[in-house]
Amino acid sequence: MSKYEVLQGFYAVHDELGSGGFGKVRLATHLLTNQKVAIKIIDKKQLGHDLPRVQTEMDALRNLSHQNICRLYHYIETEDKFFIIMEYCSGGEMFDYIVRKERLEESEARHFFRQLVSAIAFVHSQGYAHRDLKPENLLLTEDLHLKLIDFGLCAKTEKGRIDKHHLDTCCGSPAYAAPELIQGLPYKGNEADVWSMGILLYTLLVGALPFEDDNMQIMYKKIQSGCFYEPDFLSPLSRQLLRSMLQVVPERRISIKKLLEHDWLNLKYTQPVKWNTIYDVVLRKQKNFIDRDVARVMSKYYGLETTDKMIEKIKEWNFDYMTSTYYALLHRKRNYQEIVLPMTRNPNNTAPVNVQNILCSPTIHASLDNNLDKSGLEDEDSGSDPSSISSSDISAKMKKSCNITENSSKFAKPLSPEREKKMSYV
Repeated sequence: MSKYEVLQGFYAVHDELGSGGFGKVRLATHLLTNQKVAIKIIDKKQLGHDLPRVQTEMDALRNLSHQNICRLYHYIETEDKFFIIMEYCSGGEMFDYIVRKERLEESEARHFFRQLVSAIAFVHSQGYAHRDLKPENLLLTEDLHLKLIDFGLCAKTEKGRIDKHHLDTCCGSPAYAAPELIQGLPYKGNEADVWSMGILLYTLLVGALPFEDDNMQIMYKKIQSGCFYEPDFLSPLSRQLLRSMLQVVPERRISIKKLLEHDWLNLKYTQPVKWNTIYDVVLRKQKNFIDRDVARVMSKYYGLETTDKMIEKIKEWNFDYMTSTYYALLHRKRNYQEIVLPMTRNPNNTAPVNVQNILCSPTIHASLDNNLDKSGLEDEDSGSDPSSISSSDISAKMKKSCNITENSSKFAKPLSPEREKKMSYV
């Protein structure tokens, strides 16, 4: 019996993308659409007391649908494993991107940071705090769009107002943890996330951590002091922003609302950062949330008489193979690829034999350096709601590009590529 028998007929499992203490992540192909996906395979026995983390993450991902959050496609639970099928981000981790570039020019850092601020503002608006923001938990798509992952440590207050209620669980990564967490004090999740975002921004701009030491206790003292080095190459606006985010006293820290409007984030952009989602969960109750082109194609495969009946089935949001197929086709449409399915559905609910036997070519990782739009004329959404793209547009994909100069200067102790192999998407 195959250890991935539950996936047979639905996904073809390929190479390992990463691994960790609880399991591994593998590249796979959604057989019905030939779309690449990432499958997180978690061993329940290895989870132990961390078992609730999986449920926490699933609850969050079901409710947090945003263009800069890695999307949940399908969730399968067996007696001994969890299989979490997610959007595949071929650009890898932000950590590796920073190590490769050594540090980012401010315009490039702004491109990424706007997307992170958009995602976190949305997360907070839904009553969640992430609590584990770091470069390893940011993935990149092929066209340099940022996707936030790992909601296993997130928190949601009972009344949904994280700015009004305190948390008391100390969690996250020490180098990115706010002073109040290190001191063991009650804290507000939104304020702690802003601090972590400040550490992230510093890392993007400088290529090193603002507070670091091999001795953990010394590092904690540095964090609590709030004193960090500001290299000469940082602009006045970026310095001011970093200082406002890395305030030791939480109440003095810049709020997400003011962060969205900050001059540094909006420099050379025609509009402030948009935090609202083009996939708003609230709109799931409305028929126009479902892409009708995709639903029309799916209705033929599932043997439903009308597109509207297919839409009603999709709107159940069971995060099963039907949900996965919808999202996979939607992803193809957003990338101006053809959206097709076999004409009929197999009685046993598996993909047709000819689809199962697809020989998947190796994934080609294109250079990331030539895909960044730094013109300031487009927001981080990379366009509009996918439902607004008509079928006639699919054959004409338009790309903008510009070259990014690699930065060769080094500062302090740069981020090291020598680290324990970990599991992305966790």
